[in-house]
Parts: sequence; structure tokens; C-alpha cells
Amino acid sequence: MVDTPTADARAEPDISHVNPASEATWFGHPRQLARLFTTEMWERFGYYGMRALLTLYLTKHFIFGDRQATGLYGGFTALVYLTPLIGGYLADQYLGSKRAVKFGALMMSLGYFTLCFGGQTSVPFATIDGQRYQVQVVEQGGTEMRYVVDGARQLRIKGNDDKSVDLLAADGSVARHVAPQGFVSDATRSPFYVTVMLLALCLVSVGNGFFKPNISTMVGELYATGDRRRDTGFTIFYMGINLGSLGSQILCPFLATAVGWWAGFGLAAIGMLLSFALIQFDQGKLSGYGEPPVRTGPNSGRDPALGIFAAATLGVPLFYLLFVNLMNAPEPVPGSGIVGYIVSLSLMGKLLFGTFLLGVPGILIWSFLKGSRREFQMMCAAMVLVVFNVVFWTLFEQAGSSLTLYADRNTDLSVFGLFSISAGQTQFFNAAFIVIFAPIMAALWTSLARRGVEPGIPIKFGVALIGVGLGFLFLVWGGQFAGADFKVAIWWLAGLYLIHSVAELCISPVGLSMITKLSIARVVGLMMGVWFLSISVAQYVAGVVAQVASVETVGGQVTNLKVSLDTYNGVFWTIGLVSAGIGAFLLLISPLLKKWMHGVQ
Repeated sequence: MVDTPTADARAEPDISHVNPASEATWFGHPRQLARLFTTEMWERFGYYGMRALLTLYLTKHFIFGDRQATGLYGGFTALVYLTPLIGGYLADQYLGSKRAVKFGALMMSLGYFTLCFGGQTSVPFATIDGQRYQVQVVEQGGTEMRYVVDGARQLRIKGNDDKSVDLLAADGSVARHVAPQGFVSDATRSPFYVTVMLLALCLVSVGNGFFKPNISTMVGELYATGDRRRDTGFTIFYMGINLGSLGSQILCPFLATAVGWWAGFGLAAIGMLLSFALIQFDQGKLSGYGEPPVRTGPNSGRDPALGIFAAATLGVPLFYLLFVNLMNAPEPVPGSGIVGYIVSLSLMGKLLFGTFLLGVPGILIWSFLKGSRREFQMMCAAMVLVVFNVVFWTLFEQAGSSLTLYADRNTDLSVFGLFSISAGQTQFFNAAFIVIFAPIMAALWTSLARRGVEPGIPIKFGVALIGVGLGFLFLVWGGQFAGADFKVAIWWLAGLYLIHSVAELCISPVGLSMITKLSIARVVGLMMGVWFLSISVAQYVAGVVAQVASVETVGGQVTNLKVSLDTYNGVFWTIGLVSAGIGAFLLLISPLLKKWMHGVQ
């Protein structure tokens, strides 16, 4: 006899083969959570180790300008979160989550190893009033200075507040004044090594699409319908992510500085291989989880896995073309408005926004036609929260781009005068605070749930949005205390990451859990992909925001730190206020969303 699933049963993955009460537990949770926790920890070790280096690698090794580097970074991270939409679907329908995770881990490992091959550092040059000059980098007192080589003279480059440039002689006098737009900095790069770098990013993007949504789906399978441990389980899982990123964001930048870029990326690759080993050699501990779906029909005996993996590799040249198009996308024409902005978007931007604007209502229409009224309302609530999720991650993900450059240029990286850390290592603050506060927040949610006063998911989202805005406003406040060198103490940046980390704990682990609880069961993997699609759109927009905060550089160095600090303060002030206001609006509409969620907590 075959039971027909009820509406309630179809709201969660079918785990009827599991009896949680009869199993041994790990800190009160299914023991399988420990292996998934560790697998994700090492995968995030690799990813965040690479991410801590990427923007600095683009600006210091390849000597791309801020606009091109942050745009490329935003496009890459956007693809990293777009591909789970496809990877989740393929796992749901054909592969099963476990095999998808293994394939993704191998592809990402290959991508990180490929990044180890970057060639020689690019050679900077400057075009002044149409004439090209060599730019020489000279280290003086631990600080790199940029000089224009004009015949036998070395003229130090000094940027002015009005974006003009002074070329200074050895005695400090102005040998030449260059009007705004008359000085253009660039570099001679090896087309071969730029291609290698872009192919590496393509491999990581494809691999992450198979890994990221499906490891989270496997965590959701560990819990029965209505199991109140689910939120806490995802929070513990999320702490594993940050344990991995904490270690890599210290070690990978250290190796990149002490040994070379290749060493930092190589360590990230080793972490990724460890993640693969944990899921590949699980000794049967994950048996029954993430297995391929039972297939019926004339082709049910054929395994489509090899064909899917082969087709997935075609994404590498496709993504390469998208990256090239992104790097060559024109700037919007001033005064052209929203139409001009859309026209100037890269193919990747058009793809992302088009997919999101068509996909979200498309899934809701499918839910209306195929699901019950209750299921449809729950899916509506999920989609509304997905949209607000875009705003959060747009601002939070400044960490890898504009905030990293802010750390490099306008932050005193000395720790109590005892030692200094690198700009890439400042990203470890977020991971450290997550590790510290994740168990505290998990205990808080459990305690409040026991008393029946735990805030609903919409309220947690609203608090997160307000928090990410307050973090930027805190850093702007710190900017008022910058020293004569236009640098703020590192603790102001640490304070921003503290506020952002608490906000993150209100939205990200809760968001993953929300998707598994509100989604119709047969599309839960697809909905997990939609969740990451929203983050993908946010990543692209984050790159655009970082481009607004772009500062003119020569050979990767800012020539006027006052202009740099003022630019960052202006952008951070604006996005801080906008985020706090949107969060307050979400709190206002939370009662309606709570009604649509039909008791889901």
C-alpha cells in the first residue's frame, strides 16, 4: 500500500525512514550533523581563504583599478550563488545531494589550485595627457611609493582633492600639474595569466553550484517535520562554516604575504580536498541521506550522472565569456537614468536580474496552481523574505570588496602597537565573532522558544537589516576620529564586524531553515537554489555599490588618502541609513507575514 502524502507532510523532505529518538545524538542532534558540519567547515576554509585574497590579488597582482576589480569580484561571487539554482534542481531530480556535493568539491579544488598560477606581477604605467609613462614602485620606510619616470627624473605622484594630480620633484616642488581626467593609470598584464585566473574563477563557480545548496539540504533531511531542533541545528552548522573561514582568513593571507599568492591559494585548495574526503569516505555514516531519487519510466535503469557532470564542464567556457563581457561593460552614460543603467549592464547583470524577476513570480504561480492555499501562502511568505534577503547581503558582502580596500588604505592595522595584521586578515573578525556568538544565539533562540516568546522569522530578518545598517554608521562615526594619516584605528572596523556578525546570525542560519520549512517538499532543493539566487543578485549589486566607492589608484595604491576616506564615509553613510529604514519597514509588515506562515517558527 502506498500512502499519499498530506499537505503537511509535503511541506518538508520525506524522512520517514528516520526515527530520531532511536538514534545516538551529537550535542542533542543527529550524529550525521557532525560530519556535515566538518565537511562544510573545510569547504568554507577553502572558499573564504580564497575570498580574503581575491580583491587584493586583483588590485595588487594584476593591478586592476577599483571599478574593474570590485566589479569582477561582485560578478564572481554572484555566479557562486547563482549556480546553486541549477545544482539544487539537478540534485533533486537526478543526482541526489551527496553525489552533487562530491562533484562540486572536486571542481572547486581544481579552481583553487589553478589560481596558484598567476605569473609575474603586472607592470603599472600612466597615460598623462595622451602620452604613456612608466610607473616605478619604490619602497620607503615600509611604504610603497609610486613615481612617474620622465626621462632621467622620478616624479612622485600626489593626488589632489579635486582629482587632479601633482607630479613632485625630489625637493617636493610641483614639477607638473595634471588636470582631472588627464591622468589615467593602468598596467601591462599577461593575457595568458588573466585567462588562467578567469578560468579558475569559472571552475569555482561551477563547483559551488553543486556543493552549496545540497549540503544544506542534507542538513534539513536530518530533522523530522516539526522538530524544534532544526533552527538550532542550522545555527550549529553555520558555526562550522565560520570555524573554517576563521582559520583560512588568518592563514591564507599570512602565506600570501610571507610566501606568495600561490601559497595562500594552495592552502585553500588543500582545505577543499579535505572537504571532499569527508563526504567521499564517510564509512556509511551518511547512508540514506542525500541519495538519488527513485526514478521510474523506460530510462529508469540509466544513471544520468556522468552526462550531467560532462555537461556541467561546459559552464566553464560560458562563464569565462560572461567574465570577459563583465570586464568590458561600459559605464552608464551620465543622465541616462534607469533605462541607461539597464542597457549598460553586462550580460551577467541582465541574466541575474532577468532570472530573479521571472523566477520568483514563476515559482509562486506554480505554487498557486499545484499547491494548497496554505502551501501557497507559505511560499509567498518565503518569497517576500527572499527579496529582503537581497538587501541584507548586498550590504553585508561589502566585506570582500570595499571594506577590504578600506582596511588596506584607511585603517591602521596595528594591534595594540604589538604587531600588525594584513588587510585580508581583517575579514577574520566576522568569523571570530560568529564562532563566539553562534552558541550564545542558539541558546537564546532555544530558551525563548521554550518560553513561547521566540521572535518570528520576519522579525529576525528586520533586526538583521537594521543591524547591518548600524554597522556602517558605526564605521562612519569612527571615521571622524581618523588621524593625520587619514586612517582609523582597527577597532572601528572590528566594531562594524561585531555588529554585522550578530545581524548575520539573525538571518542566515534562520534563512536556510526557513526555506526547508516553508517550501513544498518536491521543490525544496529548487527553493534552496532560489535562496542562493537572491544572494547572487545581492552579490552583483554589492559589486555595483563597491564601484560607487571606487577610488583612483596608481599601480594599486591610492594617491590621496583623504579623498579615499571621504569617499568611503559618504557611501557607507548612505547605505547604512537605507538599510536601517528597510529593516524598520519589514518589522511593520511582520504580522502579515507571520499569518501567511501558518505557525512556522
